[in-house]
Amino acid sequence: MSSAAEQEAVPEAVHEHANDQRSPVNGLRNGGSRRPGPVVWPGSPTPLGARYRVGPDRVAGTNFALWAGGAESVELCLFDEAGRETRCELTELDHEIWHGFVPGVEPGQRYGFRVHGRWDPWTGARWNAAKLLLDPYARAVDGDFQLPAEVYGHVRDWPQQHVADTVRDERDSAPFVPKGVVVHDDDDWSDDHRPKTPWADSVIYEVHVRGFTQRHPGIPEELRGTYAGLAHPAAIEHLTRLGVTAVELLPVHQFAHEDHLLRRGLKNYWGYNSIGYFAPHAGYSASGTTGQQVGEFKKMVRALHAAGIEVILDVVYNHTAEAGELGPTLSLRGIDNRGYYRLQDDARRYTDYTGCGNTLHVVQPNVLRLITDSLRYWVTEMGVDGFRFDLAAALARSMHDVDMLSPFLAVIAQDPVLRRVKLIAEPWDVGNGGYQVGAFPPLWTEWNDRYRDAVRDFWRGSLPDVRDLGYRLSGSSDLYAWGGRRPQASVNFITAHDGFTLRDLVSYERKHNEANGEGNRDGTGNNRSWNCGAEGETTDDRINALRRRQLRSLLATLLVSTGVPMLVAGDEMGRTQGGNNNAYCQDNEVSWIDWSLLEEPGPRMLLALTSRLLALRHAHPVLRRRAFFSGRAQAADGLRDLAWFTPRGMEMTERDWYAPADTLGLYLSGRDIPGRDARGAEVTDDSFLVILHAAERPATFLLPGAPWADAYELIVDTSQEDQSAAPGTLHRGGGSLTVPARSVLLLKVRG
Repeated sequence: MSSAAEQEAVPEAVHEHANDQRSPVNGLRNGGSRRPGPVVWPGSPTPLGARYRVGPDRVAGTNFALWAGGAESVELCLFDEAGRETRCELTELDHEIWHGFVPGVEPGQRYGFRVHGRWDPWTGARWNAAKLLLDPYARAVDGDFQLPAEVYGHVRDWPQQHVADTVRDERDSAPFVPKGVVVHDDDDWSDDHRPKTPWADSVIYEVHVRGFTQRHPGIPEELRGTYAGLAHPAAIEHLTRLGVTAVELLPVHQFAHEDHLLRRGLKNYWGYNSIGYFAPHAGYSASGTTGQQVGEFKKMVRALHAAGIEVILDVVYNHTAEAGELGPTLSLRGIDNRGYYRLQDDARRYTDYTGCGNTLHVVQPNVLRLITDSLRYWVTEMGVDGFRFDLAAALARSMHDVDMLSPFLAVIAQDPVLRRVKLIAEPWDVGNGGYQVGAFPPLWTEWNDRYRDAVRDFWRGSLPDVRDLGYRLSGSSDLYAWGGRRPQASVNFITAHDGFTLRDLVSYERKHNEANGEGNRDGTGNNRSWNCGAEGETTDDRINALRRRQLRSLLATLLVSTGVPMLVAGDEMGRTQGGNNNAYCQDNEVSWIDWSLLEEPGPRMLLALTSRLLALRHAHPVLRRRAFFSGRAQAADGLRDLAWFTPRGMEMTERDWYAPADTLGLYLSGRDIPGRDARGAEVTDDSFLVILHAAERPATFLLPGAPWADAYELIVDTSQEDQSAAPGTLHRGGGSLTVPARSVLLLKVRG
């Protein structure tokens, strides 16, 4: 309950509204008056959502089922093409699930729910039947979320804002909110062949459906920005030529735009504002939004699978688009606010571990069911191969603290469908104790931000010593060598959607987010970037050449590191966002990939280098080890599976690890790779020497001689923009090699 002082501050009108438990909706604005409802048969409480099927006496229709714990009654609302609403009460109730079968309701039917119950925000009860609610299990959504005052369960513009959320708004929201759509279940996946790429062989490509395709000249204009566009041969050709094995799609669950963005004429571009966990976002559909988006998404998945590319979804189950107590009432808040969200001791307020106003209460059985039902649906019926969980630490919280034995993680571990797909955690949230890198249990792979930070700091000359870098390049055994975890538990990345692009990382030292309309206050100020001598774009040829070299060296470092590499779409050709490191609301040329870059020689050669590095990675198992290095000699000659060298050609001592260094050599032995291939044979490979040199001047490196190598063949030299001239040069073991400034050399061992 609220404090006595707060109760005294509440105006009389608030108490009048709070005591009016079930006031009627004041007028309908759907093009006509409400019509009498159809006959509703009892139906079934499972499955939840709307399912078209054959009912009693072979009569076709749709079964509707909604979990609404604590509700007093539930109305199903059907809408015709003119927007006229027909309501029918669901009278059957089993285990807090309201359900009914409506004969004659076919795929394409638009619908929503009105849920009746108490209005008592002080105890967390926020039922308001004037608000049309989206079915949490809707598998297609038609229409856009607008956010006028009518969409809010409370009176948004109440003069006394500190109590505005306690005043119930009686206006009908139906004209301003999208509707769920009944979808036909008739798909057969027998012609689909999942790539099932092993984790150790995976290369992830983070991509935005709209941003990747919107400006692609090879994709027909009507397909740009859509699932069909990503399935187009021109898009897939780039992915296969590059050599990635999986696309990680930024959120494609139905999402809504925040009010503060709409007021500034902007939209949520990234999509981390979900409201429909079963529905592919309708805005990315070229074929229609009354169910066609489901089939279009499935065709995209099939096309990518046929090219050997897996589909991983970035999913946002930690919060919803309904925000805090002053946010709109779109779905879960109006169905059972106390059942779906974590509330504070003052139940008017929401516990916020996400920075987005609310946090789903995953400990609650029906919330956990919603999430796991959604995950299984995307795997079994939509064909996806895995998930990256946004702010996964919020999902792993029990009552308060992050708990690696939490119900969410326990359910995933034993689920026969979910435990077999790729599971990636963003292992942090914004609450106390939320940073959990290295703590997630076996089965899980994690975004490794410590890899990002160490590599960025090395190439900008800011590492105090090289201990951390050594761990990151070799698979982060200090974080993941427990509980049977392997190097693939680390998703290595230098950039992600959130932050600078790779080109901006070497072009800006400060964020430039003015276009977001937040006074450049948004986005992190800790970018660990270096602009190479000028802030932003420049005509200085020397600086531009240095930036291109830094790009090549950063990419080479990522792709020779042990672990699972993740590239961000466009980094392979030098995409820029003009220094915006938080372009979440830039649905325009700032965020869309500029494919005209490939008309320039620099981006073309950068793409060629990236493709070549990925081809080398795919060809050489020593670059994608399935087990951690031991660092011990495996044979009498003293060779170890991993050895580290100083520029003097001497193996590094403990003292060397604790000292600053801008040059580092690592020897990867292809002779001592643990494990066997599919036929049971030992895995052997070439051995390699990798030299990373981040200083501004060239350095002399003494190449290790016997027993390490008789000679070395230069394979990659990132000081060279055109790599066609680099391969084939031989250097004697024990001899000296001049390492160009700010470069990576990859040398293959001979003899």
